[in-house]
Amino acid sequence: MLSVIDALEKVSAGCGLLPAEQVSLDAALGRVLAQDVASTLTHPPTAVSAMDGYAVRWDDLAAIPADLTVIGEAAAGHVFSGALALGQAARIFTGGALPEGADTIVIQEDTERHGDTVRVTEKPAEKGEFVRPAGLDFKEGEVLLSAGQVITARGVGLAAAMNVPWLMVRRRPRVAFVATGDEVVMPGQPVGPGQIISSNSLALAAYITAMGGEPVSLGIARDTPESLAETLAGARGADLLVTMGGASVGDHDLVRQVLGGRGFELDFYKIAMRPGKPLIFGHIDGTPMLGLPGNPVSTGVTSALFLRAAFAKMLGLVGERRESTAVLGTDLPANGKREDYMRASLDTAADGRAVATAFPRQDSAMLAAFTKADCLIIRDIGAPPAKAGDLVRILPLGFGSLRF
Repeated sequence: MLSVIDALEKVSAGCGLLPAEQVSLDAALGRVLAQDVASTLTHPPTAVSAMDGYAVRWDDLAAIPADLTVIGEAAAGHVFSGALALGQAARIFTGGALPEGADTIVIQEDTERHGDTVRVTEKPAEKGEFVRPAGLDFKEGEVLLSAGQVITARGVGLAAAMNVPWLMVRRRPRVAFVATGDEVVMPGQPVGPGQIISSNSLALAAYITAMGGEPVSLGIARDTPESLAETLAGARGADLLVTMGGASVGDHDLVRQVLGGRGFELDFYKIAMRPGKPLIFGHIDGTPMLGLPGNPVSTGVTSALFLRAAFAKMLGLVGERRESTAVLGTDLPANGKREDYMRASLDTAADGRAVATAFPRQDSAMLAAFTKADCLIIRDIGAPPAKAGDLVRILPLGFGSLRF
């Protein structure tokens, strides 16, 4: 069986980078930049005040208290056109441009105003106090958002401040998916003897959306070659085809049989992973195809790894943080012949370290436990027993395209 790392590399290599499209800022949240974004202006464009108070000359504050003549006012958006001379000051508000000749701000709490005279009662700590110099935040032409970066809510605000109203982003992947099996019915339908709800269909659509894609449901294919072939025909034009179920060794698992008759090119089948062993990847008519196990938890775990890897390649994601580390919250037994991805909670210890605690039961049919999991503890093939407090690799599950 193929190792997880080799399988991930094959999935990444088997997917292509999607073309770019232009979107407005109000539609950019969660999208992936296709090119660098440089500022069209300098911010702030000139030196401005960081506080409400008075713009003064540092040299006029040699002796405190100091009485200065107020010759004007500078509010945000209203430039004071005069210049400060010896013994003069200008009333200024946060964001107001510094008048010519001023180099320091005295906050209003350290002053007393009497008509056109302001008395400075407390000297600022240093020359330039509370002055934001021109370009403090960024300068014209400076690249502040990079290709391969997910646009966050903060990134939207930054692009707006850069006066960049449009962004070039990667097109959302169109992912066609199909569930298989005579036993599967959709939520809300009557559940007969031997039947189960197709939780996978809605969950996978949500996984695709969370990762920044467009889900295209092809429905449920029944356990006949004809039904499956007819359903899969709807995948034309998709960037990725995903099947759920029908990939193991049962007599009614038809995915490989049907795909093989349509020119399917197999890259791999089965990986040394638990849960998720019966995974398929290949291409059909040039379209990447990922066959996930039908068990809901297996579908979720393999999506967190392999669907995510496909998206990273199609969207050109750069520096996407995946694995992390934590200390174990409880002892674990030795691992077997497959890399294990154990559902676990994640907490913070008093010393600030992350603590991952595996759930007592790791049954791959326990969807409620998977939903409660914060991360997956990764156990290497043949790993020896581990003690509470040992450092382990984890895969956080709190990822997605919509980020603050």
